Amino acid sequence: MTTPTPTPTGPSARSFLATTPVWRVGALASVVATIVTTLFALGAKAIDVPLEIGDERIPILGFAMLTLGWSAVGTVLAVVLARRAKRPARTWVVITVVLTVLSFASPISADADTATQVTLALSHVVAAAVVIPTLAVRLSHARPAGR
Repeated sequence: MTTPTPTPTGPSARSFLATTPVWRVGALASVVATIVTTLFALGAKAIDVPLEIGDERIPILGFAMLTLGWSAVGTVLAVVLARRAKRPARTWVVITVVLTVLSFASPISADADTATQVTLALSHVVAAAVVIPTLAVRLSHARPAGR
């Protein structure tokens, strides 16, 4: 005789994202992205990536501050799109992927060695990999504008 498998009674991650306000999902994604990006920078430092621009060291907390700041800007954008866009998730993904690609201009043009430039560019990808899909899932549950 087999025992029936109990059905989970708690909310799933998808239902959490679907029902939580966009700003709150963005804030949570921002914090997670900040932690992950900071750990990424610490990992780069551990393998002796110089993390210097010119003659100045990039502070590890600089990764955290910039990730948190730009993720907050992205969250504001997501809130606006949730209220005004006909297809907020799609619009969000297109805009943020383009902005992520454009953000590579700064590390690529920095007066830094190649390892530092690559690390800086990859840190943008790391943050985007957390924030973009998380808010895209939330925005896919937003009611389109005009309805």
